[in-house]
Amino acid sequence: MQAHELFRYFRMPELVDFRQYVRTLPTNTLMGVGAFAALTFWYATRPKALKPPCDLSMQSVEVAGGEGARRSTLLDSDEPLEYFYDDVRTLYEGFQRGIQVSNNGPCLGSRKPNQPYEWLSYKQVEDLAECIGSALLQKVFKITPDQFIGIFSQNRPEWVIIEQGCFAYSMVTVPLYDTLGAEAITYIVNKADLSLIFVDKPEKAGILLEGVENKLTPGLKIIIVMDSYSSDLVERGKKCGVEIISMKAMEDLGRANRQKPKPPAPEDLAIVCFTSGTTGNPKGALITHRNIVSDCSAFVKMTEKTVNPSPDDILISFLPLAHMFERVVECVMLCHGAKIGFFQGDIRLLMDDLKVLQPTIFPVVPRLLNRMFDRIFGQANTTLKRWLLDFASKRKEAELRRGIIRNNSLWDKLIFHKIQSSLGGKVRLMITGAAPVSATVLTFLRAALGCQFYEGYGQTECGAGCCLSLPGDWTAGHVGAPMPCCFIKLIDVEEMNYMAAKGEGEVCVKGPNVFQGYLKDPVKTAEVLDKDGWLHTGDIGKWLPNGTLKIIDRKKHIFKLAQGEYIAPEKIENIYLRSEPVSQVFVHGESLQAFLIAIVVPDAETLCPWARKKGFDGTFEELCRNKDVKKAILEDMVRIGNDSGLKSFEQVKGIAIHPELFSISNGFLTPTMKAKRPELRKYFRSQIDELYSTIKV
Repeated sequence: MQAHELFRYFRMPELVDFRQYVRTLPTNTLMGVGAFAALTFWYATRPKALKPPCDLSMQSVEVAGGEGARRSTLLDSDEPLEYFYDDVRTLYEGFQRGIQVSNNGPCLGSRKPNQPYEWLSYKQVEDLAECIGSALLQKVFKITPDQFIGIFSQNRPEWVIIEQGCFAYSMVTVPLYDTLGAEAITYIVNKADLSLIFVDKPEKAGILLEGVENKLTPGLKIIIVMDSYSSDLVERGKKCGVEIISMKAMEDLGRANRQKPKPPAPEDLAIVCFTSGTTGNPKGALITHRNIVSDCSAFVKMTEKTVNPSPDDILISFLPLAHMFERVVECVMLCHGAKIGFFQGDIRLLMDDLKVLQPTIFPVVPRLLNRMFDRIFGQANTTLKRWLLDFASKRKEAELRRGIIRNNSLWDKLIFHKIQSSLGGKVRLMITGAAPVSATVLTFLRAALGCQFYEGYGQTECGAGCCLSLPGDWTAGHVGAPMPCCFIKLIDVEEMNYMAAKGEGEVCVKGPNVFQGYLKDPVKTAEVLDKDGWLHTGDIGKWLPNGTLKIIDRKKHIFKLAQGEYIAPEKIENIYLRSEPVSQVFVHGESLQAFLIAIVVPDAETLCPWARKKGFDGTFEELCRNKDVKKAILEDMVRIGNDSGLKSFEQVKGIAIHPELFSISNGFLTPTMKAKRPELRKYFRSQIDELYSTIKV
């Protein structure tokens, strides 16, 4: 073989030219024999494509008589999947299965700085859980599915122990988390009638005590603290009638008064998961054991021949356990006897935790993926490095298109090994949810990381997931097919010109994964859950020809940023309108971006005098073009936003100035004077793109 032909052979991802070349050679020549041997070796060692569980050209089918509803092709009938294992109908039974299949192997791991992971076995976790559950019964709690227990903590082994303790005695967990804010926490404590709350740190106990001291949460009586605390905290609690107990004391109490578990039924409540919401108070989604088990079972069904979780698997736990996405992933792991290693609690140390833990399962959110993508390309800081990175990724992407996922190619060894090693070097499964991820980012990372990488879609109200990409379909730009636990249909949204007959409309979900409603809120429940049991998500979807779903819009003017935070733009706009120089404002965000921007129309009457006070002169038109004036307007808007309690992710990071008022005549306002947001987005697309390309956060 000539040198130039050999070079071409190595460049061809499918070796088509080489195979054709071999066929032209006489087999009785030395070159022919050698080439034939080389071709035989290639066939024996060539990378194999992952076998999909179904025909990827049609991943969902219509349900008979189901108003256009579609189901997974993995189902044998029009009955959704409720459970995968006969002996796992509740989360308690799932953990019991994990004990058996793990052969009492390692279960929960944690580490101190610069130390290896230390592990609790499945039996140790079961023992501690039953002690905690028995102790709760001693504190005059009842074995009943309307007995709510609060958990206010970061991810750590104690969270799982407490939760399993509650499940063993048919109690219900209610998670709280920092980003809700003090007002929302007070609301949840009262709404859920929480009289006992577990906290990880004494500082959180202090936050809860402040509510009692101010007579905002009079029903709170017991706070159990995981970390050590001072006697001052105990005295402070006594003064307002709250008992402060250590986690260790609860374990001892339960051990001395051990009671036999009384597990829940599938239809019993497991979790009341409060959503952060967009306006008003958070809503408590009522999630049953059946809801979660069906969602977990659907994932197992979709990936049974490709993922097949086992006791050898290790999950890195850092996404909030207060959210259903992480909860479902961990339930799958526990059911299969896998190990869960917790991060140290500081996201800045996550990379160190990954290197030490070497996880095989790594759930992520788009914001983390975007950071990984930016860091990788940021380090390719020369023309040669960038060329090599692009060339290698294209070679790997060519394999992706043929269904091949691997991390042992030449390009992995030369280019991507360092990236894979930064995650511990053993990741075989990644799954992303909570918000959309850019097709460019997802495709590149699938190639670079060389592991199975799934994208899912759902919400708290359907147990976390209702759609998931199928094994073997490594294309991006969609959220996969309906999971086997549910049906999905699209309904007309006439005001936005989305019609189900055209394969577009609001996404509605029905199945055993759909929640039971909102805690003590029949009005809000009726807004999203209709009389036939369909959950109305508020998202606009579109069916693609292969039966996958693409999310294309929001029914209401509410959206998520890349990190998964909900944004209510009209609320923010109403706050910014209090800024003296502002007449109109259009706040814009995108699910692939991590921050907001805005188009601002200054007030023609107040801008000039306001600007003069700031030291700027000129006509209205000149001031609108002045970059320093624009900066001053932005600073004033952010100041008012801070004064009004906007969170950092609700504040705009940049603005463009538009001198002409939005009006009915120019097509930017409706006859009722409401902003036509799609028209505004379209008209200001160039300014929006420029702001996102120039602002660095």
